[in-house]
Amino acid sequence: MWRRLLPRGLFARALIIVVAPVVILQLVLGTLFYDRHLDTVVRRLVRGVVGDIAAVIDALERSAGPAERQRVLADATRYYDLSAAFLPSAPLDPESPERSMLERVLHQALGERIKRPFTTATRRDSEAVAIRIAMPDGVLLVLAPLNRLTTTGTARLLAFWMLGVSAVLIGVATLFLRNQVRPIRKLAEVADAFGKGRDVGMLRPSGAREVRQAAIAFHTMRERIRRAIDQRTEMLAGVSHDLRTPLTRMKLELAMMGDDPRAQDLAADVAEMERMVAGYLAFARGQEGESAERTDLAALLADVAGDARRQGAEVVVAAPDQLNLEVRPQALKRCLANLVENARRYGGRIWIGAARRAGAVEITVDDDGPGIPKAMREEVFKPFRRLDESRNPDTGGVGLGLAIARDVARGHGGDILLQDAPTGGLRALVRLPV
Repeated sequence: MWRRLLPRGLFARALIIVVAPVVILQLVLGTLFYDRHLDTVVRRLVRGVVGDIAAVIDALERSAGPAERQRVLADATRYYDLSAAFLPSAPLDPESPERSMLERVLHQALGERIKRPFTTATRRDSEAVAIRIAMPDGVLLVLAPLNRLTTTGTARLLAFWMLGVSAVLIGVATLFLRNQVRPIRKLAEVADAFGKGRDVGMLRPSGAREVRQAAIAFHTMRERIRRAIDQRTEMLAGVSHDLRTPLTRMKLELAMMGDDPRAQDLAADVAEMERMVAGYLAFARGQEGESAERTDLAALLADVAGDARRQGAEVVVAAPDQLNLEVRPQALKRCLANLVENARRYGGRIWIGAARRAGAVEITVDDDGPGIPKAMREEVFKPFRRLDESRNPDTGGVGLGLAIARDVARGHGGDILLQDAPTGGLRALVRLPV
């Protein structure tokens, strides 16, 4: 459950790792200071003030008259920093049951040292605590300054330094972590763009040593992938060229054989081999050699539909205007053309749609043909795989149309799924990341 509360980003998690110990340390130090140190200091200060008050009470009890009593009260103000006054025949004021921590400590100390009735009240306006003590002939009023009872200044200074230093440390940690996370985020963006088939430039390694190693490893991997694809394309181009020469000689020999029935069968086999070589070469080349660019998908779909209509298909296109996406336009057109051609062969009408959903662009190609069984929908994407039991075996093709289409879609970082179409046939769903 607690994992759901954690942020998803590396920067936020790293910041929590740095901030959490600082906050916990501040809480522990604050608790220890206020609960132990501050409480001990306040008790000692209060005991000192109560001792001074007890000394004043003893002096008043030994005083011989009003004049000596006024001298004792004046000495309390002069030497003890206590404002003392005697109120003849004045009763004690009722005391509030709610007491602060200072008042509780003061009550405990007064109860231990002074065996007389008393009340206390904190005066915020005068920054003092009023202590009324019952005397035999009146009430002794003592105003004890708060700076003699508690160390509020020290507590505020400590809190200021704790919060200030914490804010500075967190700010420095935030800047440092942001600079460390930025190369990782940039590497992720470049890797994502490369996975979508887009041309990405050189990423300058920066950041920590491990991040630099990851960037260098990514560049090495990218170059290896490009070399492997180039070598595959060059090899297949050479194989195609070498195969066409003997196929051409075989076609000449077959032409010289005339109307021999065996020659007709061999000619059909040679034509089938030519289609297979051409189809496999197109599959292997994929979308290499073309740069990605911002493309209007609505215009591209209109071109694909126009080509299908010229071949006699009935096509309906529904796509919003200004649906732009960075793709390889010719490769994507080949992908969609293969899907539309597949639908044209086995269906009567074709519906093409496009929409932006959940951070991706979805293109659908629906037909009203016989469809493909769900258990076999992944099989048809394998090269040279044809499902004769579900499709007309006389329609031609070598089983590379869907394989090429998926290869193009995955080269853009997307994929193709086959589903049941609302029109009763098959739906080819092309999902491309934005």
